[in-house]
Amino acid sequence: MLYEINEKALKLESEGKKIIKLNIGDPDLATPPEIIEAAYDAMKRGKTKYSSAYGEKSLREKLASINKVYADNVAITPGAKWGVFSTMYLLLKDGGNVVIPTPYWTAYELIAKTLGAETRFVKTELDSNWKIDLETLESVIDRDTRMIILNNPSNPTSNVIEEKVLDGIVRIANDKRIPILSDEVYADISFAKTKRILEYGGDHILVTGFSKTFTMTGWRIGYVIGCTELIEKLAKLSQITFSNVPVFIQEAALKALELRDKLANKIKEEYRKRAKMASEILPKAKLEFSKPDAPFYVFPRRRGLDSEKFALNLLDKGVAVAPGTSFGDYREHFRISLTSPRDDLKTALNKICEAVE
Repeated sequence: MLYEINEKALKLESEGKKIIKLNIGDPDLATPPEIIEAAYDAMKRGKTKYSSAYGEKSLREKLASINKVYADNVAITPGAKWGVFSTMYLLLKDGGNVVIPTPYWTAYELIAKTLGAETRFVKTELDSNWKIDLETLESVIDRDTRMIILNNPSNPTSNVIEEKVLDGIVRIANDKRIPILSDEVYADISFAKTKRILEYGGDHILVTGFSKTFTMTGWRIGYVIGCTELIEKLAKLSQITFSNVPVFIQEAALKALELRDKLANKIKEEYRKRAKMASEILPKAKLEFSKPDAPFYVFPRRRGLDSEKFALNLLDKGVAVAPGTSFGDYREHFRISLTSPRDDLKTALNKICEAVE
């Protein structure tokens, strides 16, 4: 349904109808000019050839320094999504199951299905502020469990996992010798303190990227941090698939890291203002939601709502949102992406409130 809504929105746009697209997490903000200039300069210097499947040494060393690991623990990937896919492929290609708290990013389940792996879900609820129940988590794990996937902060709820709960999840994973794949693509621009999986040590895996932090979605560059054995396997997989992330894109990413605090803070503050706006407007329609801990999403609930029908009807009013069923068993919820300019966002939020009433 997520993709059906997007295709319909694009079709309506092609027919000349204005659609405020709050259905996908693609930031409207432009990539900072310093990053674009770095890529252009790298191309002019001839950085357009094949390179290492691991990624450029300078970028890996910079990421290693930031994350307090060694460069040998870092692999550069064409976006965080490839980092998730390739890690899941390597750990699940021989079967087994993967444990995923819900609501969840749709790709996790789709990748698992593609690999023939079983998915086991741990449902969380708005009423408990999306808290993962540790007993439930432990009960779905068995000897065939190959990994636990966490998305921290979460897409679609923008909720940060409470540190005490994360401690408990890591303890369970360590006791059962199961790696955690932690997708932390929103962590660097989180409004709330977010404890990182690397702080726990062990053989857990961090996947993240530059798309959200630096509004570089179309550049397709991310990275994986894990044990050297995993990184070597990832590099071998890269060698027989995409070869390497273009070097000029890696140079742009390096420039982004050099200006990390300046750029990320500016982007974070813009989304903080949008989250505040949403938090002020949506309650007028008696929509229930947890206030975002991070960009870019709000995941409101209205009792009795059929979010699939609601999302389709809302398109006719010029606003696209994602139905909650795209993220698990959440028919009364829908996801709003705060990825339109503030004037458009205000208009869309008011239209959502009118449609709910």
